Amino acid sequence: MNKLLWLALAASACSSKSEPTPRKDDPQPPAAGSGSTAKPEDPKPPQQQGARKHDQIARPELNRWAVRRNLPVYWIADKNNNAALDPDEVATLLFYPTAPKWVEGGAFTRDFELVYDDIVNASKAALVDPSSPDAERRKLVGEDLDQGRATLVLSDLAKLSPTDKEFVGHMLKVAALTDALFDKMTGATAFAPQVAKDPASASLFRRNRSPRCVAPATEKNPACSALEKPCEAGAAKTNPRCAPDGSPRLVFDLYPDAMQLDPKFCQMLEKRPDSKALLDPFTVVRGQTGKLTAVPYHVEYKEQSEAIAKELEAAAASITDPEEKPLVAYLTAAAAGWRTSKWEPADEAWSRMTVDNSKWYVRSAPDEVYWEPCSQKAGVHLTLARIDQGSKAWQEKLVPVQQDMEAAIAEKSGAPYKARKVTFHLPDFIEIVVNAGQDREALSITIGQSLPNWGPVANEGRGRTVAMTNLYTDPDSRAQRRTQAESLLDAASMKNYGDNPQPGLLSTILHEATHNLGPAHEYAVGGKRAPEIFGGPLASIMEELKAQTGALFLVELLRQKGILTDELALQSYVDSIVWAMGHTSRGMYESDGKPRTYSQLAAIQLGFLRDRGALVWDDKATAANGKDKGAYTIVTAKLVPVIDEMMKHVGGIKARGDKAAAEELVKKYVDSSASVPHEIIRERFLRFPKQSFVYSIVL
Repeated sequence: MNKLLWLALAASACSSKSEPTPRKDDPQPPAAGSGSTAKPEDPKPPQQQGARKHDQIARPELNRWAVRRNLPVYWIADKNNNAALDPDEVATLLFYPTAPKWVEGGAFTRDFELVYDDIVNASKAALVDPSSPDAERRKLVGEDLDQGRATLVLSDLAKLSPTDKEFVGHMLKVAALTDALFDKMTGATAFAPQVAKDPASASLFRRNRSPRCVAPATEKNPACSALEKPCEAGAAKTNPRCAPDGSPRLVFDLYPDAMQLDPKFCQMLEKRPDSKALLDPFTVVRGQTGKLTAVPYHVEYKEQSEAIAKELEAAAASITDPEEKPLVAYLTAAAAGWRTSKWEPADEAWSRMTVDNSKWYVRSAPDEVYWEPCSQKAGVHLTLARIDQGSKAWQEKLVPVQQDMEAAIAEKSGAPYKARKVTFHLPDFIEIVVNAGQDREALSITIGQSLPNWGPVANEGRGRTVAMTNLYTDPDSRAQRRTQAESLLDAASMKNYGDNPQPGLLSTILHEATHNLGPAHEYAVGGKRAPEIFGGPLASIMEELKAQTGALFLVELLRQKGILTDELALQSYVDSIVWAMGHTSRGMYESDGKPRTYSQLAAIQLGFLRDRGALVWDDKATAANGKDKGAYTIVTAKLVPVIDEMMKHVGGIKARGDKAAAEELVKKYVDSSASVPHEIIRERFLRFPKQSFVYSIVL
């Protein structure tokens, strides 16, 4: 399971700008890396490098327009504060159609000059030619893109050994193959030929991995898509790729196309006598309603699985460091997993990798389920990261008390759950290099994860838990998060808000730890596991709600044991409340009606805290920014007892398999604004774009 922290808490210095004179066309951006030269009709041919200062567009605007123009260029930072882009300040981004060199010999290349001029010229022209036949759609596409702020994950691997660089090269090929397979599984690949030719539409399809718009202000507008031709009226009755509102709809390759015309097809599958086989996480469903069969991933996707397996084996063969034997063993076992859909041997090898025996963190497998309509099938992904040794200090503090943590959550959860011996790994810290497949989303990112989700390794507490430490730490993100918090909390509550990463990191650590505590993973009531009791989507919500409630509940236990200072404990509570506001701002449901797991658990927590007086909303109170009317006050004296009550309630629902009680939480706090000011939270947080993570590697 994973935790998508700080989602929708992005920062940006983008300023509004007036629309200049419209232009008559929307040319394609120059083909970077193609050796192209300035054409006679180019509005402004590139200047000579030696005489040029790249100061015609500000950093935020360059990065924004690079996304609109679908160009893999990013201005990292104005290191020398000269308000100009210099050669040591630019990055080439991954996961674009091309990967050009922007700098050679310390100077910008001609490709860069062409691209820079394209971005500057585009920023000075009308956003969309109003005479274009699909002007409204393209305007909406631009608005969807602008609701994300490109945020860089940069990995400088230039000092790696030649063999390590070879290993990274193979893993980047695994990333590309994993992306292709995941896009086929989601149904995105089927739409590729229909994507409009303008750069912004191509960029939206690339970023969103779907023709649909996904940002809060545009996701429910059927006119917003990357496709030039909308669905015809009434097409939804016979074409599963058309939603009733006329927007494009992903048809997941996991299930028969026709079946997905029924909005309740997941419930139908859950009620079948052969549901256990059909909903196995490593299979696809084939056939027709009367006769359905489960086909393993490695059979249905044989070509893709074999290609991934070969690259993993090549990566293993490239490693010559004798200290990396556990990594070699895992890569080899993962390759076998791709060929057989039997993942237990790979999980065993993976569980033996630690911060002490490898400098890399790699996970190549199908894992999380909440990405698809039924929340049953495992999404393929790749996580490639470097180990951050900073986790050892936290592990030394928490390992001695992990059994106490289990006992405390078991006591709150109550019968029939009984405390068990836990031996899980507390979170390792990792620095992300690349995410691929289900790991890479348009406007969110995983910053904590506990895997695997099934099998002996998970059930016996031998899985790995990680916290990603190089995300959301950039100055832009931190500044904007504070601004957003100040718009909803009063001044007194903001005094306990910490600007450093530690409170959020602590919350991530405890969230991921709680996935391994109490009624977790393969815990069953009456022989039924959570997905069978609650149904897939609600099961995911309740598991993540349990984990995040544990992230609050365990703080006091650790404070009492002297592991946390009073200040850090209080800052962690406040950080978690701000996190919940950020997720609540995203809305409770996706445009197709699928529940948003983290948004719903966040609203439940905010409502529970408010109903019991630990969080007070006053319509007349002034927020800490001195501008907004209506603010939350955190009543610190009530936090611990109310959080204890929340842990008892949520843990008890999981322990008893109490579906009715879970549904009541959703009804009270998700589907009603009586206890949670949904729209106010949404408006204030969404004044700023979300982070849209982009990746670059220096080799």
